[in-house]
Amino acid sequence: MFASLLTTIFFSLSVIFAARSSRILGGQIANLGRICLAAVLLAIWAHAFGAGLHGASLPWFFLSGVVGFGLGDIALFGALPRIGPRLAILLTQCLAAPVAALTEWLWLGTTLRAVDLMCAATILVGVAIALAPDHGSNVDRRTFWIGVLCGIGSALGQAFGAVLSRKANDVAALTGFPIDGGTAAYQRIVGGVLMTAVAFAFTKRAARTPSPNGTSGGWRAAWPAVTANALFGPTLGVGCYQWALKTTPSGIVLPIIATSPLVTIGLSFFLDGLRPTRRAVSGGVIAVAGAVVLKCIQSAG
Repeated sequence: MFASLLTTIFFSLSVIFAARSSRILGGQIANLGRICLAAVLLAIWAHAFGAGLHGASLPWFFLSGVVGFGLGDIALFGALPRIGPRLAILLTQCLAAPVAALTEWLWLGTTLRAVDLMCAATILVGVAIALAPDHGSNVDRRTFWIGVLCGIGSALGQAFGAVLSRKANDVAALTGFPIDGGTAAYQRIVGGVLMTAVAFAFTKRAARTPSPNGTSGGWRAAWPAVTANALFGPTLGVGCYQWALKTTPSGIVLPIIATSPLVTIGLSFFLDGLRPTRRAVSGGVIAVAGAVVLKCIQSAG
């Protein structure tokens, strides 16, 4: 239980510091900086205590990282400066659950029951309520909806990455070469680093103009947030997640972690002074409730 609570807090803190760093450096630079730092930390663990880059499941973990850490986080860092950490993590965490369930049904043959569809519908209703336009919002509608689309892309990346990770774990079990959580995160983040670097190089070349965000002054202001994002997210967050799954049934772990959007609302208020509207909180509660029930059902099944 304690590890699950730590995971929820770490993931929530991670997205808040990700929003801070992306506002200073821009999403692409902030994402590349934190994923490279996290890769170094995870590499030390994997090569010193884990399996490094070995195992038959490596290609699947690598692909999972390309989709989840790569495409998914690129989309997340596109959402953060536009709609903020509260809505970004709400879209990512809550929409990922039904998308992953649907993907597993189509690809891995996992059964979808009527109650699963009801939970998915509940999540969508809650997200729709939370995303309804605020009359007092100072974000123009074009920016807002681009951020929403990025948030949906982040959810798709997390969902598809999770399904690919499940496939990787199945391959590891079948070949008798189990992979510990830290090594799995490292093998995934290698794919994520390559995808993020390619995307950064492509967008920088397409812009053809240097970005002012990546200056030394910008980095001096942003490095605490980048470091905190790398530590709380793919390093400590993932580490505690694996610890939780090792010591506690997944039926308890997953519902607790699914409450991270609500934790983010509270932390955003205390750390950044972002006061949510009543409708946003209501929609978040509905969406999180649907995600919790869906993950409880999936774990029990």
